[in-house]
Amino acid sequence: MAAPAAELKNGSHPLPWLNIVITEPFYLLHLLLFFSYFVVRCSALQGLSPDLPLQLLRREIQAVLAFSVLTAVKFVREETWEAFIADLLFYSKVFLFAVTLNIDYHAAFCYSVVFAAIFILTQQPPYDGVGESRHLTPLQLETLLAEGNSSRFWLVEFRVLCSSACIRTSRIFPDLSVIYSNKNVSFGIVDLGHFPNVAKKFGISLSGSHPTYILYENAVEVARLPDIINGSKAFRPAITKGLLCQHFELDKKLVEYISN
Repeated sequence: MAAPAAELKNGSHPLPWLNIVITEPFYLLHLLLFFSYFVVRCSALQGLSPDLPLQLLRREIQAVLAFSVLTAVKFVREETWEAFIADLLFYSKVFLFAVTLNIDYHAAFCYSVVFAAIFILTQQPPYDGVGESRHLTPLQLETLLAEGNSSRFWLVEFRVLCSSACIRTSRIFPDLSVIYSNKNVSFGIVDLGHFPNVAKKFGISLSGSHPTYILYENAVEVARLPDIINGSKAFRPAITKGLLCQHFELDKKLVEYISN
């Protein structure tokens, strides 16, 4: 799997985090939450017995070491910055809660309430680039497919950006479109969050299968991911660039286009 570091090597850069932290409540609230630990710690140390600060320091060192290992593993394995940051924040909250338990379980409970509030009130922003793909309404997609004078293949991502899974993979599809988009293969994105009533028309359940990818050849569906099993249930694999390339044979289609 490609790592977020690979994006930097290829000339791509992560989101401008310094600007986004200020403008996005999701990141700003998390930043304030993590810095609040130092205030809680300093206040609590005044009332702790002499041997507890040393014990707390040991727990903090253990938490930092474990967090560093997990961060390094995720940095190598995750394909997108969105997924990497989501994992990073999740582990940070777990370790913050665990360390705070050593200070005062009341403080740990307060942190858990704040975690829940942030989860309910804010959302991680998705990647906002489109690459060579096009944002389409369902009507625009149907029109393009019906005209038959555009690309032979249309690979369409149906997403719902209130879904954490769609946010984590929001960078993958635009990146693939930059590599594989040509006169033979076009890429489109339909946000079903804006058009929930048409999801059933495309055979997509709003209760789960997001994101869903459908490949059309000459306006006829020829493949989809996740696959529909027994007409209703779908197997949900982890979405990666390699999986999409393999499932929809994008490399083969690119070679065929170049050869012709």
